[in-house]
Amino acid sequence: MCGRYTLFTPTADLEARFDADFGDREPSYNCAPGQSLPVIPDRDPGEATRMEWGLTPSWADESFDLINARAETVREKRSFADAFERRRCLVPADGFYEWVGGDRGSGKTPYRVAFADDRPFAMAGLYERWEPPTPETTQTGLDAFGGGNGGEEGNADDPDVIETFAVVTTEPNDLVADLHHRMAVILDPEAGEEETWLRGGPDEAAALLDPYPSNELAAHPVSTRVNSPSVDAPDLIKPVSGD
Repeated sequence: MCGRYTLFTPTADLEARFDADFGDREPSYNCAPGQSLPVIPDRDPGEATRMEWGLTPSWADESFDLINARAETVREKRSFADAFERRRCLVPADGFYEWVGGDRGSGKTPYRVAFADDRPFAMAGLYERWEPPTPETTQTGLDAFGGGNGGEEGNADDPDVIETFAVVTTEPNDLVADLHHRMAVILDPEAGEEETWLRGGPDEAAALLDPYPSNELAAHPVSTRVNSPSVDAPDLIKPVSGD
């Protein structure tokens, strides 16, 4: 799975890498589910948009908080199928964490996986726009008389709509397989995969959902302080002695 990642690359470098405006942001050494994080949506790839990590389908009656979507079933599962067809995004990162021996918790050793030069990359993502149900009331609203948005989908700035995203995962490469049985789908910019993910058809996008070659990545153990999503500091990415 992909349950934590880093994004500390300077904003100017991110903007040059993705040709997108990232606005005001702080570096993060411990991006965690539930946080509002920058993604690059297919609707406007020239501007990074902050969305909450933990996808909730548009049809849901309550928050789902789905942080990952399995590549093998993403086109069939109701929670992800529509987003896969219509709402794909790039999730910028410069590394991700995995825990040896299982999920995060006592006795698990966290590892950071990244390119040797810490260069940023894009993970394949899906996003949704969810409007929480309005509490029932006896007062007649303007919508009953044709006011409001007339039942049309709100725009991206609608304060009543929550935008959420999930990271697509696939089988691990040889490096990550020693750490976990899943890994995030990393898109190869040199092969045009980022553009295809955003602009290509469903079959073209599905063809990208394979593990990234392990020979370009490296992994090292890091402090268990990363276990807590409330901890966000540069020393989290530093190598420590593995047990």
